Amino acid sequence: MKILGLDLAGSEKRNTGYCILGNKNAEFGVVRTEKKIIGIVKKEAPDVVAIDAPLSLPKGRRNIEKRSDNHFRECDRMLMERKIKFFPITLGPMRMLTKRGMEIKKKIEKMDKKIKVIEVFPGAAYDVFGVKRKDKKEIIGWARRFGINARKAKTQDELDAIACAITGLLYARGNCEELKGKDGTIVIPKI
Repeated sequence: MKILGLDLAGSEKRNTGYCILGNKNAEFGVVRTEKKIIGIVKKEAPDVVAIDAPLSLPKGRRNIEKRSDNHFRECDRMLMERKIKFFPITLGPMRMLTKRGMEIKKKIEKMDKKIKVIEVFPGAAYDVFGVKRKDKKEIIGWARRFGINARKAKTQDELDAIACAITGLLYARGNCEELKGKDGTIVIPKI
């Protein structure tokens, strides 16, 4: 089983963290371009790609750019019910991230229909496990519980990609909860 976690940036001008889990090892780093992201998918042929980006629009919304009263998907409301904080997908830079996430998902699925692409949220994974979201030391300790040596991670993007990959791994093992609505699904760990 091979998992690719992506902490996707909304723009190619910013770092996208990636983490590949497979054969008891983890490789992580940062890339920027869609070409590099797709290159990793082609090279690694993961079973699951766990992306930290909205991969769908709220019901009733035709696109992310056109203004509307629909700001939250059903799965977003489920996060709110659990008191998990997040940015609405229609908020400024989140629009770019949503658009990019949906495009990359479509390209991956078109490239290989066997790859399962899921939407994840590192913040939710940290919250579920009681890990402080921006505490590098805590995140590194948490990753160690899954056999991942994250000490060489230089950026929060890499740490968040590791959290995405861990969520993907738990999903593959059946240890996740799918917050599923008619307009999207977010996968979060279950403990």
